[in-house]
Amino acid sequence: MILLDPDLDPDPALASTSAKQAAASGSLPVSGATPRNLRLPSARTLARFVGLAQAAVRLKGQVTVLLTTDAAIRRLNARFRGKNKATDVLSFPADGIGAEDIAGDLAISVPTALRQAVVQGHSLSTEIKVLILHGLLHLVGYDHEADEGQMARRERLLRARLGLPQGLIERAEVPKREEHSGKRPSGAKAPVDFAAVTARLKSCPDTRRGPRP
Repeated sequence: MILLDPDLDPDPALASTSAKQAAASGSLPVSGATPRNLRLPSARTLARFVGLAQAAVRLKGQVTVLLTTDAAIRRLNARFRGKNKATDVLSFPADGIGAEDIAGDLAISVPTALRQAVVQGHSLSTEIKVLILHGLLHLVGYDHEADEGQMARRERLLRARLGLPQGLIERAEVPKREEHSGKRPSGAKAPVDFAAVTARLKSCPDTRRGPRP
C-alpha cells in the first residue's frame, strides 16, 4: 500500500533547493514544468515495484509505504531514533497481533529522495525504489550497522536483479554523504501510527507496530 502525506508538495522538484540550484547551473530546465525524471512516480508504479522487491527479498505480508515530507520524517526520526533531523527512509517491522499478515511500514521523505536523486544523477522514481529496497531489507531483519557486510552484499545482488544503481550502503563510504537511517532502534517500544504522527494522513490502517528484535 502506498500512502501520500497530504502535506507533500504536489510538485516536489520545483520546491527543492537542490533542484533549483541544478537548474541555475544548467543541468536542469529552468521552465515552470517539472522535468520528467524528477516527477513523483504514481502509486501504482511504486506498488508494483514493492511487490517485485518483496518477492526478491522473500518478504511476505503487507507493506505500507508512506511518502512524506522532511518535517514529518524528522518527527518520526526524533521520536523513534532520538535524532532530530530529516532522513531518507525509516523502517518499522511489524510485531504483535496480526503481524503474521503484515510485514511492516516504510516512511520515505520525498524532498530528501529528490535531493539525493539530483546528486546521484538519476530519476526521483529510481531513488525512491532504491530506498524501498533498502527499507525492505531492514524489514527482513538485515542490519548493516551491526552485521559484517551481509546486508551490503544482499542489497548489491538485488539491485542488479532489479536494475537499480548504487545503493545507500555503498554511498555511505563516500565523504559528505546524505545521511540515511533505515531502521528503528531496538529500544523503541511505542507502536507506530502514521495517521497520528503526521496528523493528517488519509486512509492509514490502524495497525500496531513493535520494535525490531
